[in-house]
Amino acid sequence: MVAMMPNVAFAVDEMSIEEADTLLSLQEVAVTAIKQSSRVKSLPTASTVIAGTEIERLKMVSAKNVSEVAPNVYMPEYGSRMTSSVYVRGIGARIDQPVVGLNVDNVPFLNKDNYDFDVVDIERIEVLRGPQSTLFGRNTMGGLINIYTLSPMKYQGLRVLGEYGSGNTMKAAVSYYDKLSERLAMSVSGYYTQTDGFFNNEYNGADCDTEQMGTLRWKTQWRAAENVNVENVAGVQVSRQEGYPYRSIDTDEINYNDTCFYRRTGVTDGLTVKWVQDDFTLSSISSFQYIDDNMTLDQDFLPLEYFTLTQKRKEWAVTQDVVARGKVGNYSWLGGLFGFYKKMDMDAPVTFKEYGIDQLIEAKRNEMNPTYPVEWDDETFVLGSNFKMPTWGVALYHQSELELGRWTITAGLRLDCEWARLDYRSHCNTSYTTHELLPTGELEPYKNHRVDIDDRGSIDRSFVELLPKLSVTYKLPTQNPSNVYASIAKGYKSGGFNTQMFSDVLQQRIMGLMGLSMRYDVDDVVGYDPEKSINYEIGAHIAAVDNRLNVDAAVFYIDCRDQQLTMFPDGTTTGRIMANAGKTRSYGFEMSAMYKFSERLMMNASYGLTDARFVEFDNGKTDYSGYRIPYAPRNTMFAGASYSQPLQWGWADRLTLNVNCRGVGSIYWNEDNSVKQPFYATLGASLRLEDECYSVDLWGENLTDTSYKNFYFVSIGHGFYQQGKPARMGVTLRLNFEM
Repeated sequence: MVAMMPNVAFAVDEMSIEEADTLLSLQEVAVTAIKQSSRVKSLPTASTVIAGTEIERLKMVSAKNVSEVAPNVYMPEYGSRMTSSVYVRGIGARIDQPVVGLNVDNVPFLNKDNYDFDVVDIERIEVLRGPQSTLFGRNTMGGLINIYTLSPMKYQGLRVLGEYGSGNTMKAAVSYYDKLSERLAMSVSGYYTQTDGFFNNEYNGADCDTEQMGTLRWKTQWRAAENVNVENVAGVQVSRQEGYPYRSIDTDEINYNDTCFYRRTGVTDGLTVKWVQDDFTLSSISSFQYIDDNMTLDQDFLPLEYFTLTQKRKEWAVTQDVVARGKVGNYSWLGGLFGFYKKMDMDAPVTFKEYGIDQLIEAKRNEMNPTYPVEWDDETFVLGSNFKMPTWGVALYHQSELELGRWTITAGLRLDCEWARLDYRSHCNTSYTTHELLPTGELEPYKNHRVDIDDRGSIDRSFVELLPKLSVTYKLPTQNPSNVYASIAKGYKSGGFNTQMFSDVLQQRIMGLMGLSMRYDVDDVVGYDPEKSINYEIGAHIAAVDNRLNVDAAVFYIDCRDQQLTMFPDGTTTGRIMANAGKTRSYGFEMSAMYKFSERLMMNASYGLTDARFVEFDNGKTDYSGYRIPYAPRNTMFAGASYSQPLQWGWADRLTLNVNCRGVGSIYWNEDNSVKQPFYATLGASLRLEDECYSVDLWGENLTDTSYKNFYFVSIGHGFYQQGKPARMGVTLRLNFEM
């Protein structure tokens, strides 16, 4: 059971990692890093490793839980699990492509909308900051999160988890690990969670953030030969959420009249085959991913009959990565070929209702021509949008590493090629009547107009990019393994299509038919360009005092071109648009430290500072040069302490007290920096009683009941925000029956 493993803090040194990962021979451990060293602290990159009981102390079950624990990493909770936004060192985006990659047991997840899911029995989490694009390609310009789950080759037995907490929140998990033979092991784990949530809709008194979610994972590890390891991990995840708990800035209430929810079903399968020779390794990583989801919104979030949005999507994706690595003397090399294909089918109709028709269409038209006012014939009508988006890509990459005494020089290059196509259909079928204003003041029908729009088209984009990196590492002449490094690397995030703007394009198309000028053109708003950056970094990984003190520090400067920003168009529009800022820059500092005073007492802390600003960004109305980049926090902070007291009660052998504090801010919510969330901090604590076969945790989160906003946006000219969760308490029981 992970709870019985040695105490390993989030800032674990490379010796600790080696000990944790080499309890058995390499052939018995199928899940190891394939493209990078398992000794993460030897790499010339800023990193955070979370392992051992720290994962359980912080109740980590997903990638989102690393927020703030890893400095300068922020993954807030937005309206649903679909919005898995990640911000690192001042870069990030709320929609479309991520800036941080996610691998679970070496299998990459391509769509950030599928990042937010729970995983039980996590053995280790690695967070690498700074561009990882040379080895991992598209959408890792901010970093990479690796999650490794418990191996049935290492552990055999039954694990059970049960939890109950505030908001009628319940979690339950059962995992069974069995070694069927010396060469074959399997595990099956099931997980279920539900909550009534913490926020109510004033319109009907109903809970608006309830959720039910379940996952099932089947992991197989097979040593096909003495030098061949095979691993397959299959998973199914089902999530059903109500939503969205967005408060009006004007009324400070959650108050909307139409249905909101998010439904997702996800299926993944990853096959890893690794052939190991003395100085050569050949690996293959294949994956299949499927997402079927439905986001339905009261898009105005008001108790008025404006409009609703439904976005139904099916996405299929396959990936294939072939990696070879070798070593000759003091020279090591790695090379690979990666390819992927994904296809998304999406229907995204916007339904205009009576009040929305009156305020957003009729009122504008009649203000322009009051003599011949119009009136819609239908109480509702639909702006239909259908999309098919196939995307495929191939990449060739190489990295060389030369050791010269205490110096290590690393150089790499990747050629990344990607093609994307958008096949779209925008359609609307409705009608309106023009009236004539008579001298008596009465209205007389003048003419009936049909609105029959069926626009179709295809848009192609291609992206080709070279992604180099160069780093130098110096091993310090100290008793404990320590190093300093300097690196320069190019980051890259591919371009895409603004599908969320099509309803606004179609709305303006209707306005054009009514005699008002069209505001949008498909070719102008549908596409956005890739984002590119150069990351300059100097850092150190220091271990001292017999490995009881570990310090990691880095300073960085990021020069970014065409940074992708999620923007809300002016006025009474409803969509969101991804736009490219001309030039931005970020610089900052981050540090994490762990000190183990004794076997009983351990403390750790991390801090990240980022100053991210526009250098060149003029949208035609305002020059935002010098303004802070929205959504990215200026500071992140984490501090924790753990104290264990041995017991001799017969039925319990240890009592452990854990306390931690997380801090974030300030966060600006718009380009002109007029709205922001100041810095805030939340307090957490737990008290654990444990024995060989069980543990019981009494825990609390946000014990100070700090009030804060973790999201802000504008829809049809109205501001809304999502409030952070209030104080929560609960109890967790874990049982471990090891065979």
